[in-house]
Amino acid sequence: MPEAPVAFQQLGIALLLGLLVGLQRERTEAGMPGMRTFPMITLLGTVCAMVGRELGGWIVAVGLVAVVVSLIFPSLLRIRSAEPDPGTTTNVAALLMYAVGALVVVAPMSVAIAVGGGVALLLQFKLELHYFARKLGDTDLRAIMQFVLITCIILPVLPNQTYGPLNVFNPFETWLMVVLIVGMSLGGYIAYKFLGQNAGILLGGVLGGVISSTATTVSYSRQAHTGPMSARAASIIIMIASTIAFIRVLVEIAVVAPRFLPTAAVPVIILMLLTAVPALVAWYRVRQTPAEMPEQGNPTQLKSAVFFAGTYAVVRLALVAAEQYLGNQTLYAVAFLSGLTDMDAITLSTARMALADDFIAAEGWRLIITAALANVIFKAGIVAVLGNRRLFVQIAPMFLVPLVGGIALLALWR
Repeated sequence: MPEAPVAFQQLGIALLLGLLVGLQRERTEAGMPGMRTFPMITLLGTVCAMVGRELGGWIVAVGLVAVVVSLIFPSLLRIRSAEPDPGTTTNVAALLMYAVGALVVVAPMSVAIAVGGGVALLLQFKLELHYFARKLGDTDLRAIMQFVLITCIILPVLPNQTYGPLNVFNPFETWLMVVLIVGMSLGGYIAYKFLGQNAGILLGGVLGGVISSTATTVSYSRQAHTGPMSARAASIIIMIASTIAFIRVLVEIAVVAPRFLPTAAVPVIILMLLTAVPALVAWYRVRQTPAEMPEQGNPTQLKSAVFFAGTYAVVRLALVAAEQYLGNQTLYAVAFLSGLTDMDAITLSTARMALADDFIAAEGWRLIITAALANVIFKAGIVAVLGNRRLFVQIAPMFLVPLVGGIALLALWR
């Protein structure tokens, strides 16, 4: 029997895979096993396998037979009677709890308790899980499946070794960064599907920032120019989305290079607050104003993922080349150019370099702040080109606060 951390990892993977398949079946096959039954079937298989390692492989075979019988019997009843859906959830839950009973004997008690509690939650939240499945449209389900393609199909087959000039391009590592960014954007996209249409100004800005602050700036600039949205509401949403972009930066650093986070966190948080304060002051005056979010695009498109992978690889190579051949000062030029359209690539590249480069570990936050200032300038340009004059007048003073504050940070922070 594996140790508790390994057992939890195996059970967690089984649960996620069961939920994934159950979600797909829930959307396509009415009256068939769905988002509750499939997770319990996969958990049953994992539990039987764990128990079988102690008591013999025949337990796995018995579990398989039991599942088959549980699935066939309701189908026979459905054929012979007028009852459209006798159901299989209770049968599978009973089988799983039988296996949990065996697990209590042969595994750490905490593992068995967690499985039993998970079954109870799946059974209790039937309506919520069915609502979640019904709420998602075909496009949303495609987005989830594309993320599965990016994460479960492409990532495992990529070689985990370096290639190319300066020996910095690692396909597996590069695509892992794609998984991180696309995963965060997908989380915001799913939240938008449930909350976005009636999100209001504050939540609209938060969701927009999680998905993409640059895309949010483009969408709301156009809406303020051609649609009914007021310039004040659009400016606040853009600023809130820009604030959330700094939270994305902190999450990326925490995941990729936790030891770099204490160095980078304070200046990044200061710049985040300088962005948030003018937005929140303006929001408080118009907090009751409704603001419908524009339709958000699918963040898991393979084309976009490949483009980000290329951007990350180029930025990483440019940073290493600039440091080795042109001197540390040229790193700021690379950071500025990279930050114009996207903060993610320079943040992840800097964080990865900070793991092995003492200079980047100590001064890398300056590259991130430089990129953030470039991003502010780029967003101001988007507003000027795509928005109207009233929107630019509203947002220019708000952008000026983090811009001046960021320059002061670079000059004075030690």
